[in-house]
Amino acid sequence: MDFSYSEEQRMLTDSLHRLIADNWTRPKRRARQVSGKLDVSAWNSLVELGVGGLLVAEEFGGFGETPATMLAVHQELGRGLVSEPVISSAVMGVTLLAQSDNQALKQQWLTAHAEGEAILAVAWQEEGERDAQRPLSTRASAHQGGYQLDGKKILVWHAAGSDALLVSVVLEGETTVLLVPTGSAGVSIADYPTFDGSRAATVTFERVVVPAENLVAKGVLAQASLTMALDFGIVALCAQACGAMAYLTDSTIQYLKTRKQFGQPLANFQVLQHRLAEMLIQSEMGLSMTYVAAIALSEPDAQKRSRIVSMAKVEVAAAARFVGEASVQSHGGMGVTDELEVGDYFKRLTYLDLLLGDTNYHLQRMQDLET
Repeated sequence: MDFSYSEEQRMLTDSLHRLIADNWTRPKRRARQVSGKLDVSAWNSLVELGVGGLLVAEEFGGFGETPATMLAVHQELGRGLVSEPVISSAVMGVTLLAQSDNQALKQQWLTAHAEGEAILAVAWQEEGERDAQRPLSTRASAHQGGYQLDGKKILVWHAAGSDALLVSVVLEGETTVLLVPTGSAGVSIADYPTFDGSRAATVTFERVVVPAENLVAKGVLAQASLTMALDFGIVALCAQACGAMAYLTDSTIQYLKTRKQFGQPLANFQVLQHRLAEMLIQSEMGLSMTYVAAIALSEPDAQKRSRIVSMAKVEVAAAARFVGEASVQSHGGMGVTDELEVGDYFKRLTYLDLLLGDTNYHLQRMQDLET
């Protein structure tokens, strides 16, 4: 896979860079976090640039782009600390739904997503589990020609701002994914902020009636589709982390060039030069591993794909923590104040390790999938 930007990719990333510079300034970003609600205009501005339909097939009104383009886009989103539901909806939700054999459902929801008329959220985590993908307590049963859904999902990324939930359930003893409109009777959403300024929710389902035509996948296909969606989400998350690390490294270099001590810039001190060099090395190692993971998304062997993706997650999480901590330390006491953006980036990079499986989980998955 060639990661040199094509002309179209360069135009897209340049446009994204300008959009983020205008609409994701620190005051605007923090105002959105305080409001606690999805900024529809901000989301629509991303959709207008094609972010919503990036991974949607052309037959459903999208662009059918490759993981290489996804990587380029999410690096820019990471640089701007964009917290809108791009990964949860435009990557994970779209990827999961695209694997379905239900053509009518895909036509309806993927087309709506590409046009900016729908946002998806993937609900798979439950209480009493940690990083498990197989549902246990959320169950569906046959009901009036469709299904009745009962249970609870936790840590559902951007659930409150979504139009539909892709919910993993146990149906007739098999893992199944159902599409549930967020406004359905019996769906309760308890929304809350996360450590990094994003949003998540606990979603409760009480006798929720789901039509039979909203079946996304069942059995082996459902499990494989969910795993693929999470793998795509992890790679996009790694790409965003790489963008955030690049921003932090650049801003730290500029700070050390301008801040003076003992009559000379801090950048002249050798110990800080070594720290900057290590930040650059760690950032490049994380980016290189993200490139490898992006290539692996096209790997037909699902176990090999997931193992490489886990390797990337572990590498990027370690690099992100180092770069975040080094940047805060380089800024001194100001690095943890609300006055600087450094703290915002540090929180995002620290939280990275917990999202979509922590380091312990991915180390174990690497071992389990080793051939």
